[in-house]
Amino acid sequence: MGSSRARIAIDAMGGDNAPAAIVTGALQAASELDVDVLLVGDPQKIDSCIKEHQKDANFPNLNQVEIIPADEVVEMHEEPLSALKRKRNASIRVAMELVKKNQAQAIVSAGHSGAAMAAALLHLGRLPGIDRPAIGAIFPTIVPNKSVLILDVGANVDCRPKFLEQFAVMGTIYSQYVLGVDEPKVGLLNIGEEPSKGNDQAVRTHQMLVDNPLVPFFGNAEGRDILSGNFDVIVCDGFAGNVVLKFAEGLGEIVLNILKEELTQGIMGKMGVTLLKPSLKRFKQRVDHVERGGGLLLGVAGICIITHGSSQGPTVYNAIRLAKDAIDHNVLDRMQSQFELQKQLTAVPEPTAES
Repeated sequence: MGSSRARIAIDAMGGDNAPAAIVTGALQAASELDVDVLLVGDPQKIDSCIKEHQKDANFPNLNQVEIIPADEVVEMHEEPLSALKRKRNASIRVAMELVKKNQAQAIVSAGHSGAAMAAALLHLGRLPGIDRPAIGAIFPTIVPNKSVLILDVGANVDCRPKFLEQFAVMGTIYSQYVLGVDEPKVGLLNIGEEPSKGNDQAVRTHQMLVDNPLVPFFGNAEGRDILSGNFDVIVCDGFAGNVVLKFAEGLGEIVLNILKEELTQGIMGKMGVTLLKPSLKRFKQRVDHVERGGGLLLGVAGICIITHGSSQGPTVYNAIRLAKDAIDHNVLDRMQSQFELQKQLTAVPEPTAES
């Protein structure tokens, strides 16, 4: 394998549709994204899935795929930490160790999200200056070609104000260097625009974000602001963020289904769909969560993408693309540098002999 290509470990056994859907997305990524993929899991099952695509002209780069054996899986019903300790050869654990040993630059998993986070903390650890990692998810907005990053969307149900402040710093860096926003606007999810609105956590966090020179804070963001395009980054605890994530995904699916049903009624409707097909395709790309691939686990000392348990091939492909973007833009190094700068800015000066 070429050393200049990004190497990404894939938990091939994680997810409702593993390993078939995982392998399909990984093969597409290997063919189109200039990445080498390391498929971690049951060799026989993975190899069987690969052979199904050997004659597929869409996947010419099967030689860019390597199988790494792992004969155990953390099931969705298992408690993450105990399962990882008990199943030392679990696919998510083996994949994470590849990143720890620098044999891969990133990991993608559609499996147990709690296990992915626990494995990342156990094997990769946190970046210096980070108390809690956060899952960042990218949402479309009403503004064409503009998205909003929301974090946390599920890693931390309860958050202290300083955790939310750290999320804001990480979100700012990701928005700037991966999403390409020159001057990102950061908001705090709340029930009102005024600084005094919300619970004690929200009020304290608001002041901390106002005082932090590394965060371009633009105030509170209400629920109606999430998809407005007025903010580039919105921070919240994982409880609220996960509710927003699941609601947005459900809403997108409902809108797509309603359009499909209504626009195909009768002969005129079917003719109209034919004419509108390019526009409908662009609409689907803007609202369908499949196009976004998943969320980046920000704050751990490695690039880790957590995607949907129900992921099909296209979602896995986009998750790998998300991982490659993070690698290409040196997200980890930038975050580490920024938190080192924050540490210097907030350091208490040593008392001098005169004082």
